[in-house]
Amino acid sequence: MGIKSEWTRRGYEKLLMKNVENTLRHRKNKYEKILHKRGRIYIRTKNPDEVASGLTRVFGISSVSPAKETSSDLVKIIKTSVKIADATIEKGSSFAVRCRRVGTHTYSSMDVCKEVGKQVLTKLKHKNLHVNLNNPDSTITIEIRDAEAYVFAETLHGPGGFPLGSQPKVICLLSGGIDSPVACWLVMRRGCVVVPVYLDAAPFADEADEQRALDVARALFEWSIGYPRKVYVVPHGKNLDAFVRKAPRKITCLLCKRIMYRVAERIAERENAEGIVTGEAIGEQASQTITNLMVLNEAAAKCPIHRPLLGFDKVETENLARRIGTFDISTRKSGGCGGAPDQPSTRAKLDFVKEAEEKLDVKQLVEDSIERAKVITV
Repeated sequence: MGIKSEWTRRGYEKLLMKNVENTLRHRKNKYEKILHKRGRIYIRTKNPDEVASGLTRVFGISSVSPAKETSSDLVKIIKTSVKIADATIEKGSSFAVRCRRVGTHTYSSMDVCKEVGKQVLTKLKHKNLHVNLNNPDSTITIEIRDAEAYVFAETLHGPGGFPLGSQPKVICLLSGGIDSPVACWLVMRRGCVVVPVYLDAAPFADEADEQRALDVARALFEWSIGYPRKVYVVPHGKNLDAFVRKAPRKITCLLCKRIMYRVAERIAERENAEGIVTGEAIGEQASQTITNLMVLNEAAAKCPIHRPLLGFDKVETENLARRIGTFDISTRKSGGCGGAPDQPSTRAKLDFVKEAEEKLDVKQLVEDSIERAKVITV
């Protein structure tokens, strides 16, 4: 964790330990012991591959490696390394040896690499192996920490970021489409617990849309084991109907999103959340031009609006959606929003939008939406 304060780092690592333990319990992973040293968590288990796979979904972890533990005695390190090399390196392929050390030893990291490499070539001569330090087919990594050493040949990438719960809670406007789940995940990666809010636009949306949003939320919650799995579902069809019938059609989407912000603010007060997250990106839709985003921002009087995808291309967002496991759900067939205008405004005037809202009793629409909202655990 690239943070400056030692006190803060200790607090984050303690929280990370808690999240790791919650994940292990949730996945019913059996383990003997968890050890924590600066910058490292060691889990002793008879099922290292299974445990490692589950921990790749814990925020704050940069990588996980199933490893063999031995002592820092160089002879034992070499013996363990040769065994792992024999089990993992294919015939005729190339390999490299990497070593990291913490503590005082009678040898250097370079000594370890040279000796292990030499013995692997000698003891596994029948495999016809060769060394390639720049682009090896396999890598044997040795990490020596004082009296212990750990040898491994596989490294699984984690999500990185900060431990979940290290930052304040936020409300996430979750549509079920591709963008908003990725925005949720990105702020979770920075430590924020999220409370998804889905505004149900029925009858202007399919019944399947709500289920899609709940399934997306369920997929996101697999990245937040140990934290609440609740989603607010807010009736929104009545609001959209009022906009379609009583306001200029070209600003329907702006009126729709502005009331979403107001509803999210009310839920933020209830949840003691400190911000609202959306999946908006510059120019992705007519309502997401820079001019229109300014119009939308004005509706949020108390909570800041966070847009993690603001500068993302669609392809970048889709790639992240695939990585986090929401893409296939988000791309299910959907009828889209039946209230969207044919020619939406891309450069709306704030005064014009506010004038339209004055004729709609927006305050009462928000109150009705909040009163009829339901909380679903997924």
